[in-house]
Amino acid sequence: MMSTTSIQVSAAQVPVELHVAFDDPTTDQGEPHRGPIAVPSVDIDDHALTFTSPCCGYTLQLLDEDGDVVYTTIITSDTLVLPSTLSGDYELRLIPTGGSIYFYGYVLF
Repeated sequence: MMSTTSIQVSAAQVPVELHVAFDDPTTDQGEPHRGPIAVPSVDIDDHALTFTSPCCGYTLQLLDEDGDVVYTTIITSDTLVLPSTLSGDYELRLIPTGGSIYFYGYVLF
């Protein structure tokens, strides 16, 4: 008799489209960038984020629709599992250490 094993396969990871913004565009941004800014690459699968470009040391923030920070952490590896209690639409921000820019995109849980 042949036995079968059921394997649960999660949905494919979906890239998060990130954009660049200045932390405060009204202040002097210092020396101009001499080349294009490398935007990080992030994939999401349910509440798991995978950073396919280096983001260790960046601050990750999730902002609700009112612009309030509802979650923040420092990225310490190439994967991060967010709390399963998060539900709804959020702005995801990646903030490099000591930089005047941040990267943002939108996620839905």
